[in-house]
Amino acid sequence: MPRIPADVDTPDVLIDRDVLERNIARMAAAVRERGLRLRPHAKTHKVPEIAALQLAAGAVGLTVATLGEAEVFAAHGAGDLFIAYPLWVGPRQAERLRRLSATARIAVGTDSAEAAAAMGERLGDAAGDVAVLVEIDSGHHRSGVHPDAAADVARAADRAGLRVEGVFTFPGHSYAPGMPVEAAAQEQQALARASAVLEAAGFTVLRRSGGSTPSALLTDAATATEVRPGVYALGDAQQWELGRCAPEDIALTVAATVVSRHEGGNDVPRRVVLDAGSKVLGSDRPTWATGYGRLRDHPDARITALSEHHATVVWPEDASLPALGERLRVVPNHVCLTMNLVDDVAVVRGGTLLERWTVAARGKNS
Repeated sequence: MPRIPADVDTPDVLIDRDVLERNIARMAAAVRERGLRLRPHAKTHKVPEIAALQLAAGAVGLTVATLGEAEVFAAHGAGDLFIAYPLWVGPRQAERLRRLSATARIAVGTDSAEAAAAMGERLGDAAGDVAVLVEIDSGHHRSGVHPDAAADVARAADRAGLRVEGVFTFPGHSYAPGMPVEAAAQEQQALARASAVLEAAGFTVLRRSGGSTPSALLTDAATATEVRPGVYALGDAQQWELGRCAPEDIALTVAATVVSRHEGGNDVPRRVVLDAGSKVLGSDRPTWATGYGRLRDHPDARITALSEHHATVVWPEDASLPALGERLRVVPNHVCLTMNLVDDVAVVRGGTLLERWTVAARGKNS
């Protein structure tokens, strides 16, 4: 197993450059073979260098979640950005959108006539510079409208002077065991129905955008035009446990040191404690997950508890307990949280530290 570079202090986020590049190339090729366009969600990594690799591999643009993320990536040369979020645009947000649309092609999401009208009114003469995609609920039941309501939102956007380009959805319910196939089917049905409703209302549907990491390679080009996976580039324990990636596909791990060691006995678990807690791993744990992350090189160990700076790891009875000071690689459950918790990351190849990348869009939550 690749060793953690000696010049890395723990806890620290490691990105394996070779695995990262392989993941990016593999997804780009798979999506291209399906006749789809790839628009990776950059909220996962928040790093301009990774975005540049994705664009160089053939991505048509980037997806982001916030105006702040869009500003960061536009400043680093990204020319086509989709803010896949139902923005409520006030005066300050409108001014930021105007500046963005002067330097990059900008599209935003909306899921209400009221939000579309407010956006158009506040953008004024610049409304035509911003494209809009109507968000559709395909079964995740977060934001988004029923497919049959798509035309009402589109009409409001059109009256407000915005350019209606199509529809998008997020099949977030694909992030559960056994759900990717069903969620992808529901995504296709919702996009097809919403597109038909828009076309019947006189709109030309140029974009039908879908696809999460668990469902992206199940998306049908007969219905969708593009997919927006994010986690695929780095991988995480959720994707590992869902069977959507193998351990060797995980590019990001957190280097951690054993700081406490207990052989157990008398109903006390056999365990070690690592110096990587929720402040670097994040605290997400889906109900179906086996723990608060996984150990990349010890898949039978279980992270049973997280404190801010502690990870409690219960160790198998038939395996040697790591020594105090030993350094281990932890795979976070949800990689997007980890990347938003650190200022920079260590880029490694084998056991060598190559460079450090700044997480430039960290904290850009508005």
